[in-house]
Amino acid sequence: MKNLKNWMLMMVMILTSVSAFSQNKITGIVVDGEFQSGLPGATVIVKGTQNGTSSDMDGKFELTVSGDKGEVVISFIGYQSKTVAFKVGADKKADLGSVVLSADENLLDDIVIMGVADVAKDRKTPVAVSTIKAAQIQEKLGSQEFPELLNTTPSVYTSKSGGGFGDSKINIRGFDQKNIAVMVNGMPVNDMENSSVYWSNWAGLSDVTSAMQVQRGLGSSKLAISSIGGTINILTRTADARQGGSIMASVGNNDYFKGTASYNTGVLESGFSASVLMSYNRGNGYVQGTNFEASNYFVGLGYRSKDSKHNVQFTFTGAPQTHGQRSTYTSIDEYIAQGSNGDPNIKYNKDWGYLDGKMYNGKQNYYHKPVMSINYDWQINETTKLGAVVYGSWGRGGGASMNGKVATTDKDGKTVYKYADGVLGADGQLRMDDIVAYNQGLTNPFGGPVKGTSINDNNNGITRLNSVNSHNWYGTVINLNKKLSENFTWDIGVDARTYKGYHFNNVSDFLGSTGYKETGNLNYGKDGYIVTNSYGSQVSYNPWADKNNVGDVKYNNDGNVRWYGAFTQFEYSKDNFTAFIQGAISNQDFQRVDNFVQDGRTHGNDGKELKSWKQQSTTSWKSLVGGNVKGGVNYNINEHHNVFGNVGYYSKQPFFNGVYINNTNQLNPDLMNEKIFGVELGYGFRSAYFNANVNVYRTSWEDRIERKSSTIELPGADGKPIKYQGNVQLNGLAQLHKGVEFDFNSRPTDRLTINGSFSYGDWNYTKDIKGATLLDRDTNEAMTDKDGNVLTRDLYLKDSKVGSAPQLTASLGLDYEVIEGLKFDGTYRFVDKLYSNIDVMAASDRNYKGAMELPSFNLFDLGMTYTMKVGKDKSNSVVIRANVNNVFDTVYIAEGNTSKRVGDKGTTGKTWKGVDTSNQVWFGAGRTWNVALRYNF
Repeated sequence: MKNLKNWMLMMVMILTSVSAFSQNKITGIVVDGEFQSGLPGATVIVKGTQNGTSSDMDGKFELTVSGDKGEVVISFIGYQSKTVAFKVGADKKADLGSVVLSADENLLDDIVIMGVADVAKDRKTPVAVSTIKAAQIQEKLGSQEFPELLNTTPSVYTSKSGGGFGDSKINIRGFDQKNIAVMVNGMPVNDMENSSVYWSNWAGLSDVTSAMQVQRGLGSSKLAISSIGGTINILTRTADARQGGSIMASVGNNDYFKGTASYNTGVLESGFSASVLMSYNRGNGYVQGTNFEASNYFVGLGYRSKDSKHNVQFTFTGAPQTHGQRSTYTSIDEYIAQGSNGDPNIKYNKDWGYLDGKMYNGKQNYYHKPVMSINYDWQINETTKLGAVVYGSWGRGGGASMNGKVATTDKDGKTVYKYADGVLGADGQLRMDDIVAYNQGLTNPFGGPVKGTSINDNNNGITRLNSVNSHNWYGTVINLNKKLSENFTWDIGVDARTYKGYHFNNVSDFLGSTGYKETGNLNYGKDGYIVTNSYGSQVSYNPWADKNNVGDVKYNNDGNVRWYGAFTQFEYSKDNFTAFIQGAISNQDFQRVDNFVQDGRTHGNDGKELKSWKQQSTTSWKSLVGGNVKGGVNYNINEHHNVFGNVGYYSKQPFFNGVYINNTNQLNPDLMNEKIFGVELGYGFRSAYFNANVNVYRTSWEDRIERKSSTIELPGADGKPIKYQGNVQLNGLAQLHKGVEFDFNSRPTDRLTINGSFSYGDWNYTKDIKGATLLDRDTNEAMTDKDGNVLTRDLYLKDSKVGSAPQLTASLGLDYEVIEGLKFDGTYRFVDKLYSNIDVMAASDRNYKGAMELPSFNLFDLGMTYTMKVGKDKSNSVVIRANVNNVFDTVYIAEGNTSKRVGDKGTTGKTWKGVDTSNQVWFGAGRTWNVALRYNF
């Protein structure tokens, strides 16, 4: 590793020295013609050469040239390029002043970055869109999660979920992030088995992102991707970023620290370029027990031919991290019990405790998911260009959690076995020292019978186990763009991916026991075997290492997915009218391998006869065909007004656990594609001082297959009800989402910028569910009654509100430059009509009232930026940035897991802001702060 660092440093020094001989300098500032503000990231290239740079966050640029006169070409995504002549004076300098770029009014081109990334263009691409640039990310992200930057855009809601590092969730138009397509430089990154996006795996993206664009609705992507709620397009820096670098250090609440260093060579005369970035991040976390440590690395190498026909970019980036979690839902009662004066302790977390006097995380996530890509653009001729990306991803890691039970005694003197979170100490924390004592088998601090052995199993003794979810993923997207005539353009391409997921359990920590007895592996006899190896729960910085690659307890299975897709799009553009129609088809192959199933075996270790689908360790491939068709039009009425509309239909394959259900090789007998139909209309207004957009939308979603967690109540042997933590398999969910959105930005003076948004939605379930299957919490296998019959429930969901996201949001932001270099900004956000998640077991009651509305809340953020120009030519800068989020320390519920009304069965009768305190919720973070110091050179 040391040799690699030395080699990279040597290469950067050599490449930099090559350009040091040129002495003449060109300076200027690139200005956005709409807002009359600096345009960061614009490309400035000497015409006929590869000598170029990019404008900085204020739109300013400096370029070293060898000639005394010539021309530079200045361009930016979505704007008309401009060629400007220069002539160097006696002082070997040429100042071009302000170069104003105007929005591109003549091309329909979907702003393809490196050929495959579909980025929408204002007044051209007929979709609802919001874009956040690198300068905004640098300023306002602070210590927030990356998706939280989008909270001020219409119909977008992000929450920190349990509050662990990178555990945030995002929702667009009422659809969760499994149904939002996330693209990085044109690569789809949603997990190929369940479409999840774990932001902790992408925590380093904020350091290397040049722009992030959110397309709400079906979006402009040509791929057959899961863009039901929207598409998040993330464009990272490339190797041909402007020459220079930066060093940054940031500190914040709860011992937060982050350090970042980066350097770019710029594009050299030879056409080569290089870019590197490293960062380190750590902290204790706002929530108790959520300490974290993370790194990020980025390496970019590029080459652009002198005739500009070939452009190749290689990137390799990853963000290894380990963090404590809070994932056990907590009731308001418990928060209040751990608070003071009747106020809830919103930082409370019952997933950790003290072991031998040191903090011990019962729930811990660790993961490293590096991504490598090669993007290639080939300008074949004036009317034809080819874009392609080839990529690979290697994920290694998983999550640790407490597994098993301890024996306690109920009020009637009967032995009752409870999970670790059911026997918390007086301080509300895990009784780690008592768990160790119980596991040793010689005593029982929990009041029940002594275990009598130092061997744990699934039902007696508590072990911290790792749920490993590793993968190997390879793919490519190839797009051919052909201009058929002055007005018609045709795109055609392929999207191919292959994925293998590795899912298994192993022991993280025996916690005082000497082994773990496993009897569920059918490859062994009924007595099973004793596991004595443990693997810890720390991330591996080597993504190809076999560390933790042993699955010997509870389950061990592989998920194989193959994807073959093809797409095409026709575009028409003439004068003020543009239109497109697009179609895509995909075939997904699914295969499940159960390494705990013995081929040909007819009986389990308990002697019971196995179902026929359990006799195969490897399923045959199951192929499902899906696709989409969509189209849209945009009409620019004049230079100020435009209108657009789009419509689309998706036939989307279900997730892997919808194909093979109950955590087994059983093929879902009710297997079907999900059907999505969306329509959207929009209006835009543009002027030199004020921009605004209005959108209305309607999206229907039929035949969803989903698995939800819930508390399941079943009769015990004595007839008394027993509560189980389990899951419910839902087939045939149906939803309807419709709403209106408004956003604007204004620059009434050179120093003041105002922006705001408003959105109102009406999101409901439209059907009841018949025969939902009840699943065991630990194995996800179907629960049965004493006669072996599978337990099911009818769920009455029709007309219930869709939960987990507010159906009314509003925001208002101000940025004001007091003096040159000193700027203040503030953001106000209002959230209303936020509903709890659906409590699926409560919905088995015909009188179920649906998701419960949670209290509305207001949040206010403040920020300050001070920029000081330094250096001989004032070409470098020192930037100080301070953020305070939730300035007034507002206490609010960000997410609810249950929907118990006052007076319902099992409620306390006590309330907090009108919500019965028996409800399980996540509170949002209180006041947080951070200060960053950055040196740009």
